[in-house]
Amino acid sequence: MAGEYQTLALEREGPILWLTLNRPAALNSMNLRMIDELHDCLDGLGEDRETRVVVMRGAGRHFCAGLDLKENRSEQTNTIPKYLRFQRSISWLIVKMRRLPQPFVACVQGAASGGGFALVLAADVRIAGESARMNAAFIRIGLSACDIGCSYMLPRLVGLSLASELLLTGKFIDAKRSLSSGLVSQVVPDDQLQDAGRQMAQEIVANAPLAVVLTKEALNYNVDAGSLEAAIAMEDRQQILTASTQDCAEAVRGFFEKRTPQFKNR
Repeated sequence: MAGEYQTLALEREGPILWLTLNRPAALNSMNLRMIDELHDCLDGLGEDRETRVVVMRGAGRHFCAGLDLKENRSEQTNTIPKYLRFQRSISWLIVKMRRLPQPFVACVQGAASGGGFALVLAADVRIAGESARMNAAFIRIGLSACDIGCSYMLPRLVGLSLASELLLTGKFIDAKRSLSSGLVSQVVPDDQLQDAGRQMAQEIVANAPLAVVLTKEALNYNVDAGSLEAAIAMEDRQQILTASTQDCAEAVRGFFEKRTPQFKNR
């Protein structure tokens, strides 16, 4: 990954990478540079064997206010082919997040709107601060709310009825309702959000590396599995692969010896 970004801040804590959207004066809205830098960062993670979990957050009081509407993008959108390339430059961020082997933990405080909401939905685990407010803002500016993967991810997380309500109205869902609907896994005070994200990431990296990678892969496939048999076939594959590793044997030894396993596979 590139060492210097203008709109992102990267910090490492061992196998955990903190990925911070870093335009706080603009509510971390996504401009062209941020989109390019996110692609560069995600592409780098595909070859990164040291990073096992990514914690995504926003600098300042908000996660991400969506696309930067103040930026002039006429050169990118003045023809339909150009507009499609621009649209895909945003939507494929979501595809890359889902395809990467590393789980993503989203720590959300303040606003997560439009494209910011899409990034939150694309994460594997979502933790909200008490100030979190999320919405599919696209429909409020004359666009379809079915954008950047939201119409795929949101119904799978909260069900069709609530997803329809949020997408058709563009209304915000607050932290309390996000928790009760299953959109987020926990809500904490804003000043405890970083600690909660760190704890979640540490609990993930405590498990065998290949087991985590194949678990994310199976979840991705099986959420759309055509049948129970298809889902079980994927699970059987993952279990055979993980059971054949030294890390599996080490995990069993650590369990019986009441110690933390020392994993080697990457």
